[in-house]
Amino acid sequence: MGHDETVLVGVDGSPSSLDAVRWAAAEAARRGAALTLLFACAVPSPEPYTPVKLPRSYRDALLDQGRERLEEAKKVAEHTAAVPVRTELRAGQPVAELVRASETADLAVLGSRGLGGITGLLLGSVAVGLATHGHCPVVVVRGAVPEDGPIVAGVDGSPLSDTVLGFAFATAAARGVRLIAVQALASADDEEDLTSRLQRWKAEYPRVEVSQRLVEDRPVRALLQAAEGAQLIVVGSRGRGGRGGLAGIGLGSTSHGVLHHAECPVAVLRPQALPERA
Repeated sequence: MGHDETVLVGVDGSPSSLDAVRWAAAEAARRGAALTLLFACAVPSPEPYTPVKLPRSYRDALLDQGRERLEEAKKVAEHTAAVPVRTELRAGQPVAELVRASETADLAVLGSRGLGGITGLLLGSVAVGLATHGHCPVVVVRGAVPEDGPIVAGVDGSPLSDTVLGFAFATAAARGVRLIAVQALASADDEEDLTSRLQRWKAEYPRVEVSQRLVEDRPVRALLQAAEGAQLIVVGSRGRGGRGGLAGIGLGSTSHGVLHHAECPVAVLRPQALPERA
């Protein structure tokens, strides 16, 4: 790791986005990464005709506001951790600009509630859009973040499970906390499969204390119960079709349930190396 690694944060000036900046700055420090703060706003173009002509200064005012919010966020980041911080102001739709910026980021971070700007409402178009189309893992920061709490990983036996576990193990190792792997029991082979997966990752991260839970329960409820007191929940963006797995987080009920009800930050991973399904 080094400063060629980047943690991206969406900024809109809300208290929630500043919480995301603090979380991201601390994470960047752990990774030895640089921090990029991005403010994007859809500014009106002065070119097309409108019945009421907007003064050009309106566009300038929006961009000036963005600069002020970025400067505030930069101060918060620098107060939180000693990491390189750069700011980026973009005129454009927040989802599109964040997705574009995520192409060169290693992690993207958003607050759970915004001012209707870059983060918008919890699970609004920006959060869903970035989680669905982003090119790197996405963390939505909300609730309390107990420093000694465990990392909880939602596993469903799909190929994405190893992506989720790899991220969860690396995070637990960096923070010196334990890992809880949760899988909804669907077949007799699930326990053996989960044990085998965990053994492989345990060999790479031998210092991480791991426990596993196979549950006969609805995935969202099982995951949230396991995550009481956790500092991060890690889930995948799409799981095994037809079985409601814990990693089935695209735009389905699991993602909505976890992100709406989790009392801690949630990391959403997409199957970057896996083929897209119809």
